[in-house]
Amino acid sequence: MKYSKEDKPERAGGAGAGGRAVPVALLVIVLCAFSFYLGGVYSTGRSLLDSIQPAPTLLALGTTATQQSSALVQPAPSTTATALAAVSFPECPADFQDYTPCTDPRLWRRYGNYRLSFMERHCPPPPERQQCLVPPPKGYKPPIRWPKSKDQCWYRNVPYDWINSQKSNQHWLAKDGDRFRFPGGGTMFPNGVGAYVDAMRALIPGMRDGTVRTALDTGCGVASWGGDLLARGILTVSLAPRDNHEAQAQKADLDRLKKMLAAMCFKLYNIKGDIAVWQKSPDATACYDKLTPITTPAKCDDSVDPDAAWYVPMRPCVTAPSARYKKLGLNATPKWPQRLTVAPERINVVPGSSAGAFKQDDAKWKLRAKHYKTLLPALGTDKIRNVMDMNTVYGGFAASIIKDPVWVMNVVSSYGPNSLGVVYDRGLIGVNHDWCEAFSTYPRTYDLLHLDGLFTEESHRCEMKFVLLEMDRILRPTGYGIIRESTYFLDSVAAIAKGMRWSCERRNPENKTDKDKILICQKKLWAGKQ
Repeated sequence: MKYSKEDKPERAGGAGAGGRAVPVALLVIVLCAFSFYLGGVYSTGRSLLDSIQPAPTLLALGTTATQQSSALVQPAPSTTATALAAVSFPECPADFQDYTPCTDPRLWRRYGNYRLSFMERHCPPPPERQQCLVPPPKGYKPPIRWPKSKDQCWYRNVPYDWINSQKSNQHWLAKDGDRFRFPGGGTMFPNGVGAYVDAMRALIPGMRDGTVRTALDTGCGVASWGGDLLARGILTVSLAPRDNHEAQAQKADLDRLKKMLAAMCFKLYNIKGDIAVWQKSPDATACYDKLTPITTPAKCDDSVDPDAAWYVPMRPCVTAPSARYKKLGLNATPKWPQRLTVAPERINVVPGSSAGAFKQDDAKWKLRAKHYKTLLPALGTDKIRNVMDMNTVYGGFAASIIKDPVWVMNVVSSYGPNSLGVVYDRGLIGVNHDWCEAFSTYPRTYDLLHLDGLFTEESHRCEMKFVLLEMDRILRPTGYGIIRESTYFLDSVAAIAKGMRWSCERRNPENKTDKDKILICQKKLWAGKQ
């Protein structure tokens, strides 16, 4: 039956629009209340601001609820974060001495075998994070200093006899009394790494004149290749995957490799013996134009930023060079060391960046590094070799200490403007990372950790204690920390650092008008309970 607007019947039990409004309003209120309830129940990530209050989660671990309650104090009005009550962390079990949270072999069974995905990063959720101090091996002592450390290390610092027994025939490591020695041999260079690099330099003139500055070494063993290149002015990122270190390539594999490289717009540059050098074509427009989404290899589409690297799945396709870059090729890049101080072309695509900002940043870090050396005299000496700048922008701190006997791992935030390309264009090395997660390295890797406003930048995303515990994990005993932060966070950082058995001193910045303060810390060497 049809009705007009005037005589259309109302729904049963209804009273028109006014009658429908009441249940709709009630439904909205109920849904809102339910959503707040779910948020309270399932919220696991608290902000860093929560972590700096005198909450039970950051009081002395192991105390009872009554003791924790009695320790709570009412904060006085202040322009700084509330200082924590006494914080302490227990020691992790002895078998955690090589604990790597996001690449933990003990958890591999949880994940699938497809493309060896179990070996990828799988970080524990907040409820499963360890809140303890990773112990050093029994008998650990400060590492041998550079440059002797390039050829030897203390056996007790890496007490694994299986390495010596399984790799002795490959001549890249040998146990000698209380030390491991690195003879400079290996699967790929039986005549020594020096002779191997000499042969490569003969094939690649750019390795001799500053054209080649950065290198990537996959399957590096003990990084003998990278260590030799370092003395020749080439900085290497050495990756040690979990494999059997055996040369198993067959002729069929090499033939397929040649075809694939040619299809990817590489050309055979030089060859001698078992060393073949392939060069990415500097002007491959015609080659890339032949690639399509259906060729083999395929051409990547534009849906994914080619510079995105943090938790971005690998794709079996080739990324064509961007038309907006004209000076990215080695033939257009200044040679080392000139490239260190020249604003790269890619600076213009980083939000908020420019050539002028680059120069200001460079000048700022020269002043800061000079001041740091007055606060920490060990910086610039053989006491500090492995350095990490935990939240760099352009690699300014690394550039300012380039003449010191150090190498610097630059870390660019995965949640900020991606300036990692600028770091590499300068001839430095680095990675993207999110400090709300653990870093992919073994414990006791670095001699010095430097951060500049990290907690201020990440205060809305993760708890301060987890970041500091990760810093403790990757810092060597007797290693140092330079923590540059706003006064709002500094007291809380100092309280947690004390609970990690660090000794810290507060210092003023180089500029008296700067509102930030500096903590100079040193991690103590302590023996774990065996």
